[in-house]
Amino acid sequence: MDLHLRGKNAIVLGGTRGIGRAIAETFAGEGANVAICARKPDEISGAVAALKDRGVKATGAAVDITNGDALKRWIAKAGEELRGIDILVSNAGAMAQGPDPASWEANFRLDVLGAVNGFDAARPFLEEAAQKRGDAAFIIIASVSAAETDNSSSYGPIKAALIHYAKGLARQHAKRKIRANVVSPGMVYFKGGVWAMVEANAPDYFKQAMARNPTGRAATPREIANAAVFLASPASAYTTGANLVVDGAITHRVNF
Repeated sequence: MDLHLRGKNAIVLGGTRGIGRAIAETFAGEGANVAICARKPDEISGAVAALKDRGVKATGAAVDITNGDALKRWIAKAGEELRGIDILVSNAGAMAQGPDPASWEANFRLDVLGAVNGFDAARPFLEEAAQKRGDAAFIIIASVSAAETDNSSSYGPIKAALIHYAKGLARQHAKRKIRANVVSPGMVYFKGGVWAMVEANAPDYFKQAMARNPTGRAATPREIANAAVFLASPASAYTTGANLVVDGAITHRVNF
């Protein structure tokens, strides 16, 4: 299927590893130009070089996403470098699991305000792209933890807030042809990721977690990326306000 992404410009917040890196690479594989940011400067150059090797324009910078002004400045700069923004992906997350105020604050500042400030900065570019080409997209990576809980962790409610935010944006900007959608992954395994650390430090719990999944395995970052890139593409031009659960059927709830 042609996703009609060749020549489009995508920005990925948190794009050097895991799901974000896979999203950036999938966009580049479809012919889209990509700008990425992350916390660690040493990871940016290698990721940008790999994206350029795919024959697209790529740029990146070390950005503290919790610094709203810095994030907005970088998005504006990246938009100018790419000569437009058709797609924004908010993927970065604090991953704080605790119920304590510090965990709530960390998740809120990075996950929620990162998405809010990112969209606010990208919106003029997205509006221009939608007016010129008939479609622009904002994608948020959330989690099935938004609707699944065993305790009072701050992580799930924060992800639920992102889904609510995206639905509001979708309705608000539908007439402007700016779409907002969410991808909610279940378990995702990659080297250096949360589940790799669980496997190394709590192997019995890791095995139990895998056994609970009907597929018997975790997702790869690329499987989540494929869903995100499809939703971001003009091939999904009538899909907005959706929360696509990609979890191998580990959740019990029915989405309707």
